[in-house]
Amino acid sequence: MDVNKILKSDFLDLLFDERNKEYGAYELRRNYHRRLKIALGITAAFALLVFTMAFVSQNAAKNAKNKVKVQDVELSDIKQEEEMKIEPPPPPPPPAPEPPKIEITKFTPPKIVEDEKFQEKNEVKEQEQITNVGKIDQEGIKDPEVVNPPKVEQESKVVEAPREDPNQIFTKVEVEAQFPGGEEKWNKYVYNEIMKRIDDLVDDGQAGTVEVQFIVDREGNVSDVQALNMKGSVLARVATDAIKKGPKWIPAIQNGRQVKAYRRQKVTFRLPDE
Repeated sequence: MDVNKILKSDFLDLLFDERNKEYGAYELRRNYHRRLKIALGITAAFALLVFTMAFVSQNAAKNAKNKVKVQDVELSDIKQEEEMKIEPPPPPPPPAPEPPKIEITKFTPPKIVEDEKFQEKNEVKEQEQITNVGKIDQEGIKDPEVVNPPKVEQESKVVEAPREDPNQIFTKVEVEAQFPGGEEKWNKYVYNEIMKRIDDLVDDGQAGTVEVQFIVDREGNVSDVQALNMKGSVLARVATDAIKKGPKWIPAIQNGRQVKAYRRQKVTFRLPDE
């Protein structure tokens, strides 16, 4: 480029000197400011349009609000329902009138008297003169056609339940007498008693099961202890002695009450060699 043209040329002409200006970059740089102004103008126009629309809508809303009329609302009085009145129940009907009482004369058995002693007042009266006859005297109207039943004094009788005999011994009960502590305590108690006399039992040489019968009263006391089998054996004596000197038993129960009842208990002993 000539020296004279350099002073008169702009930056783009110097930049694209001896280059292909038809490629496109030259024209883009040349028109950059014009395009920037157009873009800014479009943006400003769009912003102005949005602002205008917002302003118009706000004014429209205010106008619509001013047009709304607020009227006073009057609350109508609501009549409350009258409370239900509960009417008292009608009085009971009067009792039926008691039928009129008929005059009754107490019956007097006739007496046989001699003719000389007969008096007119004792003669038999006519039918229409006869007053109703009953077991008692009762004042009332005379009506020979109606006969009132005599009044009978009613007696209230209370039948007492048969009294139980406190000495009655039951053979069968709902709940049998029990050793205090149950079967486990009983087995432990019998074991201790057998071990106290184990030497006598071994010397006797009789093993087996002895059944002992006894009575447990309503307080739990034990009486009438006797062996039902193996009588005379050491095992029978050990079993009966254990029950006699043992603690009180829990009485049997019958009909919800403690009663006096029989009880049977078995005691088993086996020799060490068995």
